[in-house]
Amino acid sequence: MRFVFIGSGTLALLTGRMLVERGHEVVIIERDRAVIDTLQEELDVGFLHGDGTRPAILREAAPEATDLLFCLTRDDQANIIASLVARSLGFTRVVTKIEDPELEHICGELGLADALIPMHMVGRYLADMAEGQNIIEISDILRGEARIYSFKVGAEQAGPLADLGLPSAARAICVYRNGQDFLFPEPDTRLRPDDEVVVLTRAAALRALRERFG
Repeated sequence: MRFVFIGSGTLALLTGRMLVERGHEVVIIERDRAVIDTLQEELDVGFLHGDGTRPAILREAAPEATDLLFCLTRDDQANIIASLVARSLGFTRVVTKIEDPELEHICGELGLADALIPMHMVGRYLADMAEGQNIIEISDILRGEARIYSFKVGAEQAGPLADLGLPSAARAICVYRNGQDFLFPEPDTRLRPDDEVVVLTRAAALRALRERFG
């Protein structure tokens, strides 16, 4: 798979290194030439020199060949603008990092569904730890060929879960409704538009799931 990062902060570099180690292609867009010169000695990734909010640079990043674009600069507004431009150019999925929680609803109104607030995630983790909860990482659970895939239900897919026609190597394990409500699905559970279905699947079935559900 191919992943593009706008920005070269700690989160971008950490994630990029992990993806490279897992055999994926990574490209980093960075506006500071000196930073690129330094990182080229440390990372086996591709680099694009320029402003990641500019259409010309994002076109050069090859939207049609990119599985996921991460907008991870230190500037919330730049990340939001880059996400909107990228989506208009055909990037299929965009992750938008924001630090200001007040901007979360703005991302929702703009249709940026994959908005990421790192401090919220860390805070939730620490609060769970403080209460003595046994925190299990997804990476500790998923082994071998097991993978997690999620998608939003479209109007044409609404209806009984059984009618979705999931691949034989995939099972729906939960459904999120209204963004928060958590359901354990049964075959006769009726899905509604905008429900998010989370599927446990084998890696070999991922292509079929993406082709059908996007």
